[in-house]
Amino acid sequence: MIRYLQILLPLSLLALGGCDQLQTPRDAAPAASGQAAASNAAPAGAVVATVNGTAITQSVVDVYTVQRKARQPAGDGDDRNAIIEELVNLELMRQESLSKGLDSQPEIVATLDQQQRTVLAGAAIKNFMQTNPVSDEQLRQVYDTQIGVPSTEYNARHILVETKEAAEQVIDLLGEGRDFAELAREKSTGPTGKNGGSLGWFSSKQMVAPFSEAVATMEKGAYSKDPVQTQFGWHVILLEDSRESTPPPFEDVKDRLKMAVTNQQLQQHLQQVRQSAQVDIAAE
Repeated sequence: MIRYLQILLPLSLLALGGCDQLQTPRDAAPAASGQAAASNAAPAGAVVATVNGTAITQSVVDVYTVQRKARQPAGDGDDRNAIIEELVNLELMRQESLSKGLDSQPEIVATLDQQQRTVLAGAAIKNFMQTNPVSDEQLRQVYDTQIGVPSTEYNARHILVETKEAAEQVIDLLGEGRDFAELAREKSTGPTGKNGGSLGWFSSKQMVAPFSEAVATMEKGAYSKDPVQTQFGWHVILLEDSRESTPPPFEDVKDRLKMAVTNQQLQQHLQQVRQSAQVDIAAE
C-alpha cells in the first residue's frame, strides 16, 4: 500500500539550490575513470555585476533569488538590488577565502563536493520526473484500489501484558466487574495504559493482523474472552464502537497521492540504477 506522506527519496533536492556557492573556487580535479567530468563553464546570462574581474550573471541572480525566497518566504525575496548586493558580498568573501587557501581545507573540500553531488542528484531527479510524469489515470487507479474503498473503523481499548496467564487474570477480573480503564492503568505495559488503554479510532490496516482480526469479530461493548497474541505481547481488548468510514474525495487527496506515486516511481528507478551499478561499502 502506498503511504501518502512517506518520502523515500529527498525530493527537496529538486530545489537545486542547497548552497550559496556562486563560482567554482578552482578547477575541478580530473574525473576518476568511469565518472563524468564536472563542467567548469561559467554560468550563462547577461552580466549584472563584476567583482575584481569575476562576472555575476543573471542566471546566478535567478538561482539565488529562488534560494533567498525559500529561506525568507515572508521577506523581500524579490528585491533585485538587495539580491545583487548580497551576491557581490558573497563573491568578495569567496575570493578572500581563495586568497587564504581555505578551499584546500579537507572539510571545505568535502563540503563543496557534497554540495555538487546534491545539486546534480537533484537535477537527475527533476529530469526523471519530467520524463516520467504521473497521469491522472494512474492516480485514479491507485485511489480506486487503495483509498476510495469504504472501510470500517473501530474505537477500542486494550490491556497489554507479557504473558497469556497475566492476560487471563485480567479477563477474570473483568468478569468480576472490574472497570476496564482502571485495569488498563493498573496492569497494562503498553504506552496507552496511562490513558485507560484507549486507542481512539483506527482502521484495520493500522493494526497488526491478529489484533485487527480479533476486533473485527467483536460486538460493541464486549471485551475479548480469550487473550490475543501479537509480537508485542498478549492483549485483552474492549471494543467501544465501530463505524463505516467515508473515503475522502479524489480531488482532496490527488496532490498527496501524486507525490506518493511519484516517490514510488523514483524509488523503483533508484533500485534499477543501483542494480546496474557497482557499489562497495567499506566495513567499519
